[in-house]
Amino acid sequence: MTESQLSRLLTGLPLPAMLVRNGDRVQACNAAAVALLGEGMVGRHPAIAVRAPAVLEALTAATPDAPPQDARMTLRREGQEQVFQVTVSALGDGLVLLVFRDVTEEERAGEMRRDFVANVSHELRTPLTALMGFIETLKNAAKDDPKARDVFLGIMEAEAGRMNRLVRDLLQLSRVEAEERVRPKEPVELRGLLQGVISSLQGVAEKEGDSVLLTGDTVTVPGDHDQLVQVFTNLVENALKYGKAGQVVRVTLSPEETVRGPAVRVEVADEGEGIDPVHLPRLTERFYRVDTHRSREMGGTGLGLAIVKHIVSRHRGWLRVESVVGEGSRFSVVLPLG
Repeated sequence: MTESQLSRLLTGLPLPAMLVRNGDRVQACNAAAVALLGEGMVGRHPAIAVRAPAVLEALTAATPDAPPQDARMTLRREGQEQVFQVTVSALGDGLVLLVFRDVTEEERAGEMRRDFVANVSHELRTPLTALMGFIETLKNAAKDDPKARDVFLGIMEAEAGRMNRLVRDLLQLSRVEAEERVRPKEPVELRGLLQGVISSLQGVAEKEGDSVLLTGDTVTVPGDHDQLVQVFTNLVENALKYGKAGQVVRVTLSPEETVRGPAVRVEVADEGEGIDPVHLPRLTERFYRVDTHRSREMGGTGLGLAIVKHIVSRHRGWLRVESVVGEGSRFSVVLPLG
């Protein structure tokens, strides 16, 4: 293969690629490889550019009769870790082709799936274990004890309800993620929607002696009415549950100018204990809870804010969280007007 042919071969590859001759000298590389690994590689030993033992081992072992080998390489660029799958193929005449494919997002997605399955399993195992234990007790020790039976049945009902809420939220999260790329366009009048949300939560507010104050003018946004109801129900309900008793939860509609154009901000502010800043970046992660025990006692599944984030993202908006320990929290949803 001539130098011209080698050059055309590398230029035609969309991924970073380099040719190594006799295992100890970089013969050529394309522009993508230079951008990835740096300049000045040609003529030097491949170990200077590729500092990954697994890739160098595959390079040494490559022969024309052997199938291509894949090896993993990790790079740290601009403070971020990137993972590459490097395919090593012997071409003959002492030439070996290395092609680098970025699999960082695939690795992260796989890790997220594993974490998700582990979290779901854990969340379901706890109520299931409790149910099985109480069923066993009712069949034996408490079989003829009406008082104990009523207590256990009440706890079983609560645990079954918890599993039902978890399954419901998992299905809702799945639906929202499936629709996230399709932006809703139906006109939704926000003030009327918020008044409906507040009315539906009146019982929750009265239970703790709270009140909800809505301020702001009528405004219409393109959106999905039912999903926006879910967003603001979650935020107002959280404010009522986790704020202090007798508080005023303030829901404020206000115009906002963004780099994308005019928008509206809906802010839900409580007078609770506030959230330690260390928790703020992780609030919208699935199953992340600031206070796990308290959240479960109040019927939380750990998925509410994850659902909120995905719905807001579908509406091409964004969620902001501000909190001061001892002074309360403010959750703001910014939605574009067009």
